[in-house]
Amino acid sequence: MSIEDPYDDSARERIVAEPPKRVEAPVRLAFERDRARVVHAAASRRLAAKTQVVGPQTDDFVRNRLTHSLEVAQVARDLARAIGTHPDIAETAALAHDLGHPPFGHNGERALAGLSTDCGGFEGNAQTLRLLTRLESKTFDADGHSVGLNLTRATLDACTKYPWARSEATGPHGVHADGTPRVVVKFGVYDDDRPVFDWVRSGIEGRRRCLEAQVMDLADDVAYSVHDVEDGIVAGRLDLTRLDRDALWETVRSWYLPGLDDDALDSALADLRAMGSWPRTSYDGSRRSLAAIKNLTSDLVGRFCGSVQQATLAATGGEPPVRHRADLVVPEATEVEIGVLKGIAAHYVMQADDRVALMERQRQLVAELVERLWARGVDALDPVFVEDWERAGDDAGRRRVVIDQVASLTDASAVARHEALGQGRLPWG
Repeated sequence: MSIEDPYDDSARERIVAEPPKRVEAPVRLAFERDRARVVHAAASRRLAAKTQVVGPQTDDFVRNRLTHSLEVAQVARDLARAIGTHPDIAETAALAHDLGHPPFGHNGERALAGLSTDCGGFEGNAQTLRLLTRLESKTFDADGHSVGLNLTRATLDACTKYPWARSEATGPHGVHADGTPRVVVKFGVYDDDRPVFDWVRSGIEGRRRCLEAQVMDLADDVAYSVHDVEDGIVAGRLDLTRLDRDALWETVRSWYLPGLDDDALDSALADLRAMGSWPRTSYDGSRRSLAAIKNLTSDLVGRFCGSVQQATLAATGGEPPVRHRADLVVPEATEVEIGVLKGIAAHYVMQADDRVALMERQRQLVAELVERLWARGVDALDPVFVEDWERAGDDAGRRRVVIDQVASLTDASAVARHEALGQGRLPWG
């Protein structure tokens, strides 16, 4: 059976029907075309100048949102192929998963969430759906409205990490880097994007994510748990040979694994330390030391994906794990080990005093930028947002346009626009 066979006409349907092109060489299948559209999207290019953990301008080595997305895509594609689901769909979802992130990453998301409560809130995954189906320019419907990249139903479903609206979201848990309770709830669609969301989820009941979305989500967890630690080591912020166990476990529980006792966390760390590539000496910046870190990251990715592959294939009984026919199986031990690595990065990098102070300044900048744009109005918007402003029927709709504008900016362009508007100038004046 071809891997394309389980994906029927409904899975390949687009919001606006597209007749076959007369000349297209080489011929591409529907999901290959989806991947190409995401790769070539302007929102993908902007990820190169958006924060992953530390700002992209701080160091030549650290990852930005684009390099992170490429790494997630590689993990997702390999895992999808290994378990028998569609690699193009999983890879495209991974490439798209962070498109909705605003400047300054999750910190900017936190700021925008607090500034948009009266117009439907803000969440990076809901913004991704909005970009793919509205804000990115490629296709228009018969009424002259943008339908974004006009991706297939199966691909959009795979990009939906949280298939529910804000009103259906559960409360946030855990803390931010500064110790304050988390405030951003997780959801995948704004109210005014509900029609396209309902089209994507046609025939699907409840909150169940498709298998390809689960692959994307797991690949994201694997990539940033491993690579954020790598970035922290090379930046000199953490040393895997010298971990403060008591403080570290407090962070792990606060951020990721509430309720786990010290024994369970100790056991997971001991299993990681038993790996042959786990460092026995401190990183010193040498070529040999860099190679050792790379070997560790490779082994960790293989360790996590291998355990998930085995558990998933054992649970499917030979049936192709595609769309809503199966679920990804993540063994508890793997989940805890990933959580430990994420906690190491959170404790030594994200909670560092200089990072907390910088993040506060970033949130203030975002808040001031939103209010300056709001006060200046339509003439301060990029041309692509002018029609949205003019079509908005009320202040809530216009506020959403301002939020869309700010979310589209990179770290550097947000700073530049904030400065320009603060001086009474238009950004391009």
